[in-house]
Amino acid sequence: MKRLKVYSIIVVSLVIIIAVLLRNREKIKAETRNLNVDSYSVSVATVEKKSIATDLDLVGTINANNDVHVVSEAAGKVTNVLASVGDYEPEGAVLIRLDDKLQAAALELAKVNLDKATKDYKRYKELYQEHSITDSQLESAELAYQSANDRFVVAHRQFSNTRITSPITGIVTSRVADIGTYVNPGMAVAEVVDISRLKVTVNVDEQDIMNFRPGDKVRISTDVYPGVDFTGTIKTISSKGDADHTYPVEVVFRNSEEHPLKAGMFAHVYFSERSGANSLVIPRQALVGSVEDPQVFVVEDDIARLKNIVVGRSYNDYLEVLGGLRPGEIVVRNGQDNLEDGYKVKVAAQASTAR
Repeated sequence: MKRLKVYSIIVVSLVIIIAVLLRNREKIKAETRNLNVDSYSVSVATVEKKSIATDLDLVGTINANNDVHVVSEAAGKVTNVLASVGDYEPEGAVLIRLDDKLQAAALELAKVNLDKATKDYKRYKELYQEHSITDSQLESAELAYQSANDRFVVAHRQFSNTRITSPITGIVTSRVADIGTYVNPGMAVAEVVDISRLKVTVNVDEQDIMNFRPGDKVRISTDVYPGVDFTGTIKTISSKGDADHTYPVEVVFRNSEEHPLKAGMFAHVYFSERSGANSLVIPRQALVGSVEDPQVFVVEDDIARLKNIVVGRSYNDYLEVLGGLRPGEIVVRNGQDNLEDGYKVKVAAQASTAR
């Protein structure tokens, strides 16, 4: 039993000794490294207040200015088709005709009855002025005229509904009714889109939304025409954000005859954004850690000092600094991977934070 205790004490002692030796070896290596390296070469940038222009690039889907499903208001069999997919049709153009024999007959009868009621009413008014008829007889003639006129209006509308017309000027993109097809009221028989003007809706983050107003100009590009830009205008900005704290912004622009676009294509919308003249910025590459826990090395008397900072918005290669730095301070832009707080540095290159 005593021999077991002795062995245990020896083993524990050996473990402690080995741990101390390893710790001392790492410490000696670090000290040797520091002795061998007099200073670390770094490139730096001066923290300044600048106004930086940048483009906020958002992707959205192009939509037609107006996209209408043409609906039949009458029931009947298609007797004539006057438009095909791809045709450009003006507003009011007849796309499809339905069998109208019954409606035409009803309209003709209503017209005959209205003509008769009109003549009777006119004759009764003359007789009334001659005191040849009573008030009630004149009122009956007037009611007959109004009733005949109402029936004529209804008959005319029913006859007109057998002509299915385009409610807008645009291109026919689909047609589901052919000759012989029986349609019912409310059935969509075609689709017409107006792409003379186009619109794109994109979601802008809450940090950027207050920089824009309806009427602002934006730049638009597509992968279909590389290098070709379109000029758009912000039409509306939603007053309500979504669950991701983004706000829908609708941009409108005119389609091009030279470079025509189609609804459904992707588009890049570039919002020109400029930071305030008093914005304090640093190069993004100067950041140590992450945006959630931002730090930078500040050079003071050739010594690198690690500082916690507060960052705001991002401008391409730059970050807005809201706290922790002052204008004129020098931050390490490259070479910080080898640094720790208190290391001596040698400045190899210096640049402004913004160009």
